[in-house]
Amino acid sequence: MNYNYRYRLRPSDALEDQLVWTVDTCRQVYNHFLHRLNRTDDTSAYSEQKLLPSLKKWWSGLKDVHSKVLQKVVQRLYDNLSTLRERKENGYRVGTLKWKAPDEYRSFTYSQSGFKLKNTGGRTRLWLSKLGEIPLTFHRDLPDDADIKTVTVKQEPTGKWYAILGIETPDDPPEKPENPENCVGIDVGILKYAHDTDGTAVESLDLSDERERLERAQRDLSRKQHGSDNWEKQRQVVAERHAELKNKRRDFLHKLSNYYAREYEFVAVEDLDAKGLVELPGNSRNRAGAAWGTFLRMLKYKCEREGTHFVAVNPRGTTKECASCGVSTEKPLWVREHSCPACGFEADRDANAAWNILSRGVKKRLGAGHSESTPVETALPVSSVVDAKRVVETGSPTLKREGVSPSGRVG
Repeated sequence: MNYNYRYRLRPSDALEDQLVWTVDTCRQVYNHFLHRLNRTDDTSAYSEQKLLPSLKKWWSGLKDVHSKVLQKVVQRLYDNLSTLRERKENGYRVGTLKWKAPDEYRSFTYSQSGFKLKNTGGRTRLWLSKLGEIPLTFHRDLPDDADIKTVTVKQEPTGKWYAILGIETPDDPPEKPENPENCVGIDVGILKYAHDTDGTAVESLDLSDERERLERAQRDLSRKQHGSDNWEKQRQVVAERHAELKNKRRDFLHKLSNYYAREYEFVAVEDLDAKGLVELPGNSRNRAGAAWGTFLRMLKYKCEREGTHFVAVNPRGTTKECASCGVSTEKPLWVREHSCPACGFEADRDANAAWNILSRGVKKRLGAGHSESTPVETALPVSSVVDAKRVVETGSPTLKREGVSPSGRVG
């Protein structure tokens, strides 16, 4: 299996200058081959990479950059071109590749060779060809049988440097159970981030204080003269505030997705168009901050890693339909309880949606030819609310749930 491990680099001032120079040189190489791409027909990543040795004859600075790094720069250009073509084939309106400005190109990659982890004097260091040894914060060990395939060095907008190690392990993911018994359906939202069929509701993470600090920093930045030393210092403060928000949100999503991937054998979720939801008018800031797309991507790869079935279903009508009888009932957003006029079934609005999601997920996996909207005849638990801060602190949304009781048909 393939994983990425991220570590903070601690370069000296001299090493940092070398890293900055290497990034900028890679940016110029990218722009050079983009210029060729726009003026030459029938080019490919392989044919352009073959030009690098001759390019070094008149561009002497390229001799101080590892050959694999330069090859990955060319590959990066053609990967971006392939992405544009795929989006165009899928009906998106796309433009053309643009030249990279200095603040738009922040990383370079070693592949196959030119890197090594060393333990010098009891401290782990990353050795990179043409650059030397760079101290790093080795906060977690790599798996014993891991083979490092790539190393990407990146500078964040905050100015901090990181190394992303792409590793490969010989172990295959565990086999998924043929007949999973421990199943869960998850409905995501804004006030309650996740509500599942086991009756657990996880509140959204409260990042209001962090947003307020970010807005204050942005206001201070707007008062500075653009490009001045004070403007650059405040720009870095704004970047740090953004990083603080991002790290807290991703920490919460990692722990929540990890919990569901490890605790269950079958996970059903809505196949949400997160980008489309953000573009809808009204409340777009909260929808963007919820990062549902990121959560679903994390949950998918972690389920694969843990040997858990992951099924994404059509979200249309999951809130309106009764999980007991399947009758659709219009409910405005402010109505938080489901009450079926046909069968009398009553439940929390999100719990009803979660059971519909689980029902569709099971039938989609079985492929029994049933409609996804067919209801499941099963009891619904009353939800309990879990504080999102507890998820961040403990890594699990499980708490003692008070007042949880089964709730079936009424009447």
